Amino acid sequence: MIEWIKSKFQLKTNSTDETEYENCIGDLVQNDVACSMEHFIQHSDISCLEHCLYVSYNSFRICKKLGLDYRSAARGGLLHDLFLYDWHVTKPAEGLHGFVHPYIALENANKHFDLNSREQDIIVKHMWPMTLVFPKYKESFVVCMVDKYCASMEIVKFGNRKKVLKLKELFEG
Repeated sequence: MIEWIKSKFQLKTNSTDETEYENCIGDLVQNDVACSMEHFIQHSDISCLEHCLYVSYNSFRICKKLGLDYRSAARGGLLHDLFLYDWHVTKPAEGLHGFVHPYIALENANKHFDLNSREQDIIVKHMWPMTLVFPKYKESFVVCMVDKYCASMEIVKFGNRKKVLKLKELFEG
């Protein structure tokens, strides 16, 4: 899984980070429900799973560097968009996707995983300020900001991800 993440986003890592990250999310990426995010497009041509891994890994690294709960950041970051529908087509009955999907993702995550309070707060507050209530934990704020950064990079196809997509096209074409 780490090799896949590194190849997708051309991230420089060290073996300690890789092992720690795998230990944080290993049970999640073995779960069919979490893996099913691969079937839904998130931004541009990026799957929901790719986006969540990108957010998760960057949040893990930042929280680790800051001395925060990097395990919760990695896990909450991976599950933050576990809403399990194509938001470009399906419109939730509860309201607009941008406002309600954190609550849908939290409900889905709670059905399938045992989450701590930080992980739950990360999932439900990742769309702040749209969710109105400020993140309770520093880790929630980090994931919230990383999510916005990653989504921006995915939408405008800036940075290393753009290079990876071009290389991928060469092999597919």
